Amino acid sequence: METDFTPFASLTGGILIGLAATLLMASLGRIMGATGILTGLIRPASADEFKWRAALLAGMVSGPVVVLLLTGQMPAVEVPVSVPMLVVGGMIVGLGVTFGGGCTSGHGVCGMARLSPRSIVATVTFMIFTAVTVFVLRHVVGV
Repeated sequence: METDFTPFASLTGGILIGLAATLLMASLGRIMGATGILTGLIRPASADEFKWRAALLAGMVSGPVVVLLLTGQMPAVEVPVSVPMLVVGGMIVGLGVTFGGGCTSGHGVCGMARLSPRSIVATVTFMIFTAVTVFVLRHVVGV
């Protein structure tokens, strides 16, 4: 499997994520960690909590619709693994989020920007295990 590096799309996405995280912190004083937002949406503390979380989640998933409106085509999405592998991967991520006290967006984007020692350690850990996983899957297993 070959992956294409798209510097313009990557830079644009990074800027938008950073802007969204900054606006959420500036407007509501909240950290933009995707799993925390989703968890709070499922079990909101109040109606106001539900509203901002639902609006943010809607914004996160509406990207393909924006691409469709701008280009007339849905973006191509290729998932090179089976549904069972996606389920296993999701469960592993869920365990990591639980034990790590947050996800990559919470630690990697927001925590690193705040120079949180806990987030720095978590992000370094994410990156190490990502590299090990890619190595094992591509060079040992051969996926």
